[in-house]
Parts: sequence; structure tokens; C-alpha cells
Amino acid sequence: MQSQTKRLLTAGELDAMLRRSSGTGCRMESELTDGWFNSAYRVRLDDGRPAVVKVAPPDGVPVLRYELGIMATEAMVYRQLAAVAGVPQPELIHQGPDFLVISVLDGLPWDKAGGDKADGQEALRRELGRITARLHTVRSPDGRFGYPAPEAGLGGPDWPTAFTAMTDALLADADRWEIQLDVTPAEVRSLVAAGTGALAEVTEPALVHFDLWPGNIFIADGSVTGLIDHERAFYGDPAAELVSLDFGGDTGPGSPLVAGYLEAGGRLDFTPSLHHRLALYRLYLGLLLVVECGPRGYTDADHIAFSRGMLGDAVRALRKLG
Repeated sequence: MQSQTKRLLTAGELDAMLRRSSGTGCRMESELTDGWFNSAYRVRLDDGRPAVVKVAPPDGVPVLRYELGIMATEAMVYRQLAAVAGVPQPELIHQGPDFLVISVLDGLPWDKAGGDKADGQEALRRELGRITARLHTVRSPDGRFGYPAPEAGLGGPDWPTAFTAMTDALLADADRWEIQLDVTPAEVRSLVAAGTGALAEVTEPALVHFDLWPGNIFIADGSVTGLIDHERAFYGDPAAELVSLDFGGDTGPGSPLVAGYLEAGGRLDFTPSLHHRLALYRLYLGLLLVVECGPRGYTDADHIAFSRGMLGDAVRALRKLG
């Protein structure tokens, strides 16, 4: 995916960047073009190990408010999850000032491996549910909700406060890039305010990946081999994870994914309040997908239509709840 936020480097520039920061250089093998925000390169390190280098956008490139500091967030999550048994992910080899070096996972992203059509789909979804429950055992180290990067300033002492701030930041970004939302900011704020009671039921800030679509889940030989791209992570309601997990299959009460989640100790009670919160999280993700088209320069008609469709569906669902 082409994006205005991607920082393109030559093989020499990439080698010099790693060598300055870690003392170890690399040989570039290829650019990985699937990412939508950072640039990424498959490399061979001087010691022979294959690796992936993720590089943050260049200094001065405008990004969304929540994207400030997210490279450090991703590194933090890799370190947190390294201590959690049963959550496969790449090894964080090195963290530079504006880049990460991670190990190469076995297999392929689920969307490229035919996982949606392969035998064993239900078993994979069940396994993914168990992995997600283990991921959610990580708690905010300081007890605060929202995005952990201090640069973003999008946290709060409780979930309604943090979620409202997160939504307001996207509305401000939409205004900054003059993006038409097909819903007024006032109505978005009203819909979020109407869900304050439901949001307040979340009292423990759990780690939420919030980008577990099939492209960020690697599989091989009928098993999940790793989760990648933790940069969108925040501390909040574990149920918010269902919004991106839904892109890969059923996340309803009787689904294999939820069965695996419950088996591993996760809690999901599909009450009216939970359904209300899920509608709010779909509103948030739909808003994010629409607004990010501005700074990234996306012009793909299908992606824009999908994003606007998700936002519109969420608005309509919340209007009915209201």
C-alpha cells in the first residue's frame, strides 16, 4: 500500500541507520509493501539472521494524534508480551530511535495463506481466541486507560474519559484535514456521551491490540505462529478486540473464537451493555479508517467506500440504541 507517511530508504541508508544505532549492519533483501503506515524491509543482519526492519515516518510528516509515539508503543508491547506464555510473536531484536528490528515469523499472514478457505479454520479461530485471552491478561502498568504514548496525551483515569478523548482527537484530525464524515462531530460526541454508562462498566485497563485483522496474524501448518503490528494498541476494554477480529470471521457468542477465548480464561458476557460498547468501538474504528485517508493520501475507491460504510453502519446502529 502506498502511503504518504512511509519513509523510503536505500539499502545503504538502511545499513547505516542500523549500524549507528546497534553496531550491526544489514543487507536489504526486499521492501515489504503490505504495511499502511510505516515502511518495512526484509533484511539479512551481519550475523546472518533474517529480520524485518520497521521504520517510522520521517520527521515533520503530519500524522494523526493517536499515532504520535506509536513506534515506542509497539516496542513496549513486544516486551510485555514476551513475558506472557502462549502469545506467539516476533522477537524484538533491537529498538532504535525511530525504527524496530524484529525476527522473521514462520508462515504467512492469514489473508495470504488461504486460511479463510483451508481445512481447520474453526480450530485456528479457536486457537486465536485462546491467544487473545492471554494477551488481555496484560494490564496497564500505571492503571490508566487509553493510548500509552505520552506524546499523544490520550489517556485518562477511567475508560469513559479516555475513550471520549480518543474520539475527540479523531474528530479534531478530521477537521484538520477537512475530511467530510457524513455525520456531524456534534452527533458523534452525543452518541459517545450516550454510551458513558456502558463504558463505565469497564474498570480494569487491559492491553488491547485493536488491529487483529487477518493480515496481522501469521499462520503455518494449521497453527498461529505470531501476531504483529502492535502499534495501535491501547489499554481499555478487552471486548474492543472483537471489532478487528470480526474482519476474519464470526465473533459472536457461539463462535469458535469466543469459545477459545473463554477456554483460556477470558470473560465475555454478551449483555445489552456489551453490544452498546461494541457499537461504539465500531464507530471509533470506522472514524479512524475514514480520517486516516487524509494524512496518508489514500485514494483507493474500494477502501474509502469500505471505511465510510463501516462508519455509517456504526452510526445507524447507535442511533437505534439511542
